[in-house]
Amino acid sequence: MSFSKLMSWRPQYRSSKYRHVFGKPATKENCYDGVPITRSVHDNHLCTVNPRFIAVITECAGGGAFLVLSINHTGKVDPHHPRVSGHRGNVLDIKWNPFNDFCIASCSEDTTVKIWDIPEHGVLKNITVPRKELQGHSRRVGLIEWHPTANNIIFSTGYDYQVMVWKLDVPEQVIKNPLRSISVHSDVVLSMSFNTDGSRLATSCKDKKIRVFDPRTGTLLQETNCKSHKANKVLFLGNLKMLLSTGNSRWNHRQIALWDQEDLSQPSYSEDLDGSSGVLFPFYDPDTHMLYIAGKGDGNIRYYEISPEKPYVHYLTEYRSFLPQKGMGVMPKRGLDVCSCEIFRFYKLVTIKSLIEPLSMIVPRRSESYQEDIYPMTAGNKPSMTADEWIGGLDKGLSLLIQERLDAKEGNARKESPPTSLLPSTDEKSSSTTYVSNGQLDSMHCSPPKTENELRQMFYKQQEEIRRLKEQLNQKDVRIKQLELEIKNVRNSQANL
Repeated sequence: MSFSKLMSWRPQYRSSKYRHVFGKPATKENCYDGVPITRSVHDNHLCTVNPRFIAVITECAGGGAFLVLSINHTGKVDPHHPRVSGHRGNVLDIKWNPFNDFCIASCSEDTTVKIWDIPEHGVLKNITVPRKELQGHSRRVGLIEWHPTANNIIFSTGYDYQVMVWKLDVPEQVIKNPLRSISVHSDVVLSMSFNTDGSRLATSCKDKKIRVFDPRTGTLLQETNCKSHKANKVLFLGNLKMLLSTGNSRWNHRQIALWDQEDLSQPSYSEDLDGSSGVLFPFYDPDTHMLYIAGKGDGNIRYYEISPEKPYVHYLTEYRSFLPQKGMGVMPKRGLDVCSCEIFRFYKLVTIKSLIEPLSMIVPRRSESYQEDIYPMTAGNKPSMTADEWIGGLDKGLSLLIQERLDAKEGNARKESPPTSLLPSTDEKSSSTTYVSNGQLDSMHCSPPKTENELRQMFYKQQEEIRRLKEQLNQKDVRIKQLELEIKNVRNSQANL
């Protein structure tokens, strides 16, 4: 090849603000040490996190239990720490209510799903009586999933191959009849995932098929019949109208595959990763469009950026560690430390050391000021609708949280520095957290600000309102110009006639 041709060649670099994201594990003092993590072989996350608590399924004799710790309760955990222990069989899955940081659901081998209230100051004594008990499955219940936008709606699936829909805002303490029982699976369901507004539910099954159906009616909409990819876990990719599945190829290599949610006949993209045997857990961040792939029994976490155009999946790099993870918890975006440019946080369950290790994904920035470009509005902790509205056929998008500049540890705005957390205030008397639902600002309280913190929050809300109104004006100006042009064209065509 001539020198001139060599000089004319240019590598095709893809610009991305997340190209240099790196994983930062917590120090020993900021880990949770001495946690008796369950030895169950069930391929679930085994851990769930919110901005106040971390819950993990534990090993125990006689029945099933899980541990709930304050998010700041790091260091050595008391081996006799009180637990939530009302199940008669091993606990298989736990999930925090996305709209209530003090409510958690669990399911078990005893065929029940139970809803628990956690005291504001944490679990100070063993909790054995749930707020609600859901009895409907005939065999052990392996998975639960809260509806992403409707309040008091939860889904469960078990080894009876049924997916059951439950409404919780009923007077009965023991609920024996689900709203609906969906029978579209021929084997055990391995994972469930909702799209953004909760109008579609995707499942992966032990028969290696992916199914998409209407969660309200149970109508099957799509089903894979692809021999080249055996799906194990499935995930909706935000508003991209795509599904991501992890599983195995025909040659038993671990594989990821991307699907069009309207056409599951063949994957749009697939990639073999390696020949290991552990299940691959996918995690997707719709705010940054980043995909994280963590293998059970692996120490590394691969991460990618997803785009709506080909080639869809762009490999960034991987975090490597010698500590293998058995399960993973993920902190909601409203609980991250925005002062350190943290965009994602895992909680790795390291069974061999009885350790839970927080792992922060950081965007390196030289400036210590608030980086607005990497923190768009994110999912808040306010439901978009009631259970009855959803049952009646209504679909609404997520209520988005304007990222208040609040301190992660104290829950108050710093007087000098930018935000350190997306966690909204929970003091009902003084909180003025603002949400955006369907483009409308909805303030929880409209009373005049009484403190400097409230005044600062009010200022941010007004800034956001001004920005939104400016956008609406610009859109209307564009629309007016389009209509004027259309009228002019119509008049010209009439004059020519």
